[in-house]
Amino acid sequence: MPNTSQKFVIEGEKTLSGTITVSGSKNAALPILCATLLTNEKSEIHGVPDIADIRSLLKIFEHLNVKTTFENGTVTVDPTGLNVTEIPKDLICSMRASILLMGPLLARIKEVQMPFPGGCVLGKRSVQAHTHVFQKLGGTVLDESQTLHVKMEKPKGATIIMPELSVTGTENALMLAAALPGTTQIRLAAAEPHVQDLCLFLTKMGARIDGIGTHFLTINGSAADENRAPALRGATHEITGDYLEAGTFAIAGLVTKSDITIKGIKTGQLDSFWEKLDEAGAKYELKPEEVRILPTETLKPIQNLRTAVYPSFPTDLQAPFAVLLTRAQGKSHIFETLFDGRLQYLYELEKMGAKVEMHNPHQATITGPTRLKGVPISSLDLRAGAAMVLAALCAEGTTEISNINYIDRGYENFEGKLRGLGASIKRIQS
Repeated sequence: MPNTSQKFVIEGEKTLSGTITVSGSKNAALPILCATLLTNEKSEIHGVPDIADIRSLLKIFEHLNVKTTFENGTVTVDPTGLNVTEIPKDLICSMRASILLMGPLLARIKEVQMPFPGGCVLGKRSVQAHTHVFQKLGGTVLDESQTLHVKMEKPKGATIIMPELSVTGTENALMLAAALPGTTQIRLAAAEPHVQDLCLFLTKMGARIDGIGTHFLTINGSAADENRAPALRGATHEITGDYLEAGTFAIAGLVTKSDITIKGIKTGQLDSFWEKLDEAGAKYELKPEEVRILPTETLKPIQNLRTAVYPSFPTDLQAPFAVLLTRAQGKSHIFETLFDGRLQYLYELEKMGAKVEMHNPHQATITGPTRLKGVPISSLDLRAGAAMVLAALCAEGTTEISNINYIDRGYENFEGKLRGLGASIKRIQS
């Protein structure tokens, strides 16, 4: 289980400088590792971030009798001996992404029962998109009260109209459809860069997918016979760079008025983010695979920071961006459209002196500029935790951040990268 007794201690108002290279995308690595179970051949995945969620998934693989190695960012997976016995509930409940095991396991063994997944607490996150997918592809949902129990009765390709633009729902649909006979169409598919990366990996395994990067995907399944193991093969793949980590570090540079360079991403994946930085008057230099953040003395407020599905502004950068808005001259408005409860971190920013007006669970106004002050605060979820670190970097004095296990779930060597840029940050036991 993650260590909840550790804290970050950060001395604020330090100017940063230098270059960092972002890690591979957590949100791409998790589904791609799950997809390696679609075949009984070995796969090799490079650029995998060494974070808590990846370690938890590999522990689950152990319980499935799947052999893995993890060294220097490379995970090898040998699913030859795949055998589904009881997976400890605490492992499944430790992260939301465990739901991504359903598609590959249903493809391989036809019937799966598992506890409901956990992870960050972000309001009502149902599994309805997933059960809809499984039913459309020939499955029967036997239980969705205490556990999720699905049996594939007549597996075959189908047309799926997603009930919502669910990222993990789309990923489960892609993985299961890739292993079934027939053609599957997914309408209202999520199109995030990590979904695109999964599509690229599945094509390397032998699937044929049209429409990658759009909301309309067509998958020609590879299984010649529904009674045989999937006809997909093992593959080698490099995980795409984490555009969300890049956005986080870009804000770190801006709130500390620093000159830093961020490498290892496709900057076009963050077009909506750069548009909001332009609206705020932030200074930066953009290249196809790197960005240089420049010191910006005065920032303008944002009239409507509205989160939405890709390619609109990402919900996972909403909390970090709010820290930037405490430095802007005037009133900025946030509208979180995707998750309930995702604005709770604003109460932590208020403890630091931010001027926040909460209108409802989805909308808030931040009035700046405010000089934040270091106080004890808490990380409430993965992205809120990153936002607290950004706030501490630009705050006066010392900030202690508790519950940093959330941050460890998604950011590889976060404090080490920040120290490399000149931040004063250390990890301590409570």
